[in-house]
Amino acid sequence: MTRSLRLTLAVATAAVAALALSACASGSSSADGTVTDGKLTIATGQPAYSPWVEDNKPQSGKGFESAVAYAVAKEMGYAKSDVVWKRSTFDSAIAPGPKDWDLNIQQFSIDAKRKKAVDMSTPYYTTTQAVVTTKSSKAADHTTIDALKKDAIGVATGSTSIASVKSVLGVTPQVFNSNDDAVLALKSGQIDAIVTDLPTAFTMASAQLDDGTVSAQFPADGKGDQFGFVLPKASELTSKVDKALAALQKDGTLEDLQTKWLSSETGTSVLK
Repeated sequence: MTRSLRLTLAVATAAVAALALSACASGSSSADGTVTDGKLTIATGQPAYSPWVEDNKPQSGKGFESAVAYAVAKEMGYAKSDVVWKRSTFDSAIAPGPKDWDLNIQQFSIDAKRKKAVDMSTPYYTTTQAVVTTKSSKAADHTTIDALKKDAIGVATGSTSIASVKSVLGVTPQVFNSNDDAVLALKSGQIDAIVTDLPTAFTMASAQLDDGTVSAQFPADGKGDQFGFVLPKASELTSKVDKALAALQKDGTLEDLQTKWLSSETGTSVLK
């Protein structure tokens, strides 16, 4: 073998290795930029909770994030049968390194620090404030501003909930050191309800209170945390997901899904 031929083979080998490393880094190796050619692999948590995923079955399309994922997939040209679901932890999803999925959805707040390790899409949801109470509390049936403002409201210190209660209800809430302290105050009857962001409200109602309920949510003000899909760093799909979300925002699909799964299905009406 001549020196020239050996050099040519070495260059070609290096090029192939570089391409392989590049594919590994992004977690994709197919022609369409996905981990499996012709399929869109979407990950979520294990378990995945309502109202984001119903009955821990993301493949059903039921639940807000499951429905959003399928809407995005469809907008990107993937049939429901082309969507493959995987499970991942929250922390591993936002950690640097290759992934075995194309998109991950499990209430990831869009954050500049996270974007250093992974890609994040434009938002599919902006959180609102919500009212958590117990079914035995007088606040359970108070789903209007006039009714709720007569109740003793608790919030966690340092939260945006304080300003929301003051501006929407026109009252000053009782401030606690943490959400846990507010839950204890609700259990003891010191307060009638807690105001916190909607995702936290659902967790409180289901995991921290025996008879908890999310009785109402505040009108959207666009100031809450924004949730986005997580993708592998430098993914070829990021711009496609953003384009799909823009189309779903424009035609009202995202708003419709939010109303269906975060309001109608949960019985969490918007305060008026």
